[in-house]
Amino acid sequence: MKIKLLAIGKTDDKHLHQLIEMYQKRLQHYIKFELEIIPDIKNAKNLSEQQQKEKEGELILKKLQNTDQLVLLDDKGKQFTSIEFSKYLQKKMNSGIKQLVLVIGGPYGFSESVYKKASGKISLSKMTFSHQMIRLFIVEQIYRGFTILRNEPYHHE
Repeated sequence: MKIKLLAIGKTDDKHLHQLIEMYQKRLQHYIKFELEIIPDIKNAKNLSEQQQKEKEGELILKKLQNTDQLVLLDDKGKQFTSIEFSKYLQKKMNSGIKQLVLVIGGPYGFSESVYKKASGKISLSKMTFSHQMIRLFIVEQIYRGFTILRNEPYHHE
């Protein structure tokens, strides 16, 4: 299985970018992982929230293959402990899917067409975080999940 993380807009903060890269490198020991950035919508200021979600949704859906399993990072999604998330990853790997695609949407969330295509939603917290911070959090949690599955000493209960 391969994991792809899709995110709208680039990471401006170099410190966040460095941390994300660090966990991406660590992840290479466990699984094929790719972070793909979808550029921000041009002239978004002139669009309504709905129009922006629709345009971002079209870009997200264009990035998917027919065999991909799409899971949205969404504040209304299921919450996991780190151990539960590691079991979720193991279940996905055991299911035989080729690619798990996790998506961080834009500032207003996802279009209806993206919600319809998704097989699930995950929430990292009831709190709201910047879209740039979420990238770091999910990459770190994927890494943590694999260290848990391998009984490595990264995670402590």
